[in-house]
Amino acid sequence: MMKDQEPALLSETRDGILLLTLNRPQARNAISPEMACRLSDAFAAFAEDPDQRVCILTGAGDKAFCSGGDLALTLPLLTGARKPETEWDHRVLDDPTVMSRSALRNFELNKPIIAAINGACLAGGMETMLATDIRIAASHATFGLPEAKRALIPFAGSLVRLPRQVSYCVAMEMLLVGDSLDAESARLAGLVNYVVPPEEVLPRAWALATKIAANGPVAISEIKRTVLASSGRTLEEGYVLEDAAKDRVMATSDAREGPRAFMEKRQPAYVGR
Repeated sequence: MMKDQEPALLSETRDGILLLTLNRPQARNAISPEMACRLSDAFAAFAEDPDQRVCILTGAGDKAFCSGGDLALTLPLLTGARKPETEWDHRVLDDPTVMSRSALRNFELNKPIIAAINGACLAGGMETMLATDIRIAASHATFGLPEAKRALIPFAGSLVRLPRQVSYCVAMEMLLVGDSLDAESARLAGLVNYVVPPEEVLPRAWALATKIAANGPVAISEIKRTVLASSGRTLEEGYVLEDAAKDRVMATSDAREGPRAFMEKRQPAYVGR
């Protein structure tokens, strides 16, 4: 298959880990209607597949993780400046859940996602990154939300997520000015976990994903569910959610298997229930 005939999203599953690769390197992995639809479907399938425990999200090539929504295809379609031409275009316009789910907005996904950021992470690409849980950035990666420079706003979650993940003043500078941060500045701001040489980005992501995939699936799911659900709530309300998560975890056979395996000095055999 020729490169320009490949789908806009590549998928590979290995040992309980799903690798999703944004696959439009010739367009800096900008989000086309096709990519949005495929990403939306991939996240929905990942949520429902008990054998897929962790997702790694990355971009093809070495220039960009994702440069945002395609300014020639997606943005004109959404503003009405371009009429729908393909089945992907029609689906984006006819199904409002597609764009939201592709950015993990208004979609409950209680499985970990690791972002392997191999280059520019801008606009809609950064918005999707903000929905991930652990982030590894290449040393040449950049991060920015330049929408205001185009008389637009980030509308895939950043106005809500970014101020919860970094300080208010850092968030507002990124949103209002629209300039980008380099990788080390993003790490210092708390946007990413690690900055590594480009060739180490994906191996580091796989190493972390492998460790997570070996942990108790229900415990992992309840950790993410409770952390997200408790955001913005009082301590007392959060503790209620935590207690409910504890009850669900303690009722599983995995919760008995973990301590037993530790005492027996062997690897646990978790079944996800």
